[in-house]
Amino acid sequence: MEDLSRYIEHTLLKQDARKEDFIKLFDEAKKYNFLGVCVNPAYVKLAKENLLATNVKVVTVVGFPLGANIPDVKAYEATCAIQDGADEVDMVINVSAIKDKDYDYVLNDIKTVKEACDRIPLKVILETDLLDKDEIQKACQLSVEAGADFVKTSTGFVKNGVGAKVEDVKLMYDTVKDFGLGVKASGGIRDKETAIKMIEAGASRLGTSSGVKIVE
Repeated sequence: MEDLSRYIEHTLLKQDARKEDFIKLFDEAKKYNFLGVCVNPAYVKLAKENLLATNVKVVTVVGFPLGANIPDVKAYEATCAIQDGADEVDMVINVSAIKDKDYDYVLNDIKTVKEACDRIPLKVILETDLLDKDEIQKACQLSVEAGADFVKTSTGFVKNGVGAKVEDVKLMYDTVKDFGLGVKASGGIRDKETAIKMIEAGASRLGTSSGVKIVE
């Protein structure tokens, strides 16, 4: 297995995180040469300032964590984050719309955010804990059609949720691999063994707050 650090988006999305926690996150990302950090939009500017002279990507989330904002609001959130220095954007899909089979809405939702992102990579968070296999596959197909760059498993905010599961990552990978999209496994990845299993299932990115533990 090649250097695990280059898969990891070192993540801090807690509501009660303080500035010192973010500075620690950025310092760890530099020390271990993580691929990126993932923070809420309010901290993108701080991340960019602290990671300016590095190759660590600044990743942020929009429509987070419920995905129930209207498309234009998600798009505006993405626009603001990119202006602040975000290198990549992770949007939460409208889970209710997927479950209602309102595929036109879902497609428009993703397309609207992708248009705002332009060349900035867009990941679509499916929230796999709340979807069955057919819904996961359909959400992936809509992400492809809408021009997204990655599909992602989870927010990590579902109560009693498992987060990333190997079988879901494999299903997502098998659905999008021929269209050039990547898969980000996120949620519940806390050790090296789990991280490797996710990569073997097809993940090219790992969203985790346990990056230091995994690489050490």
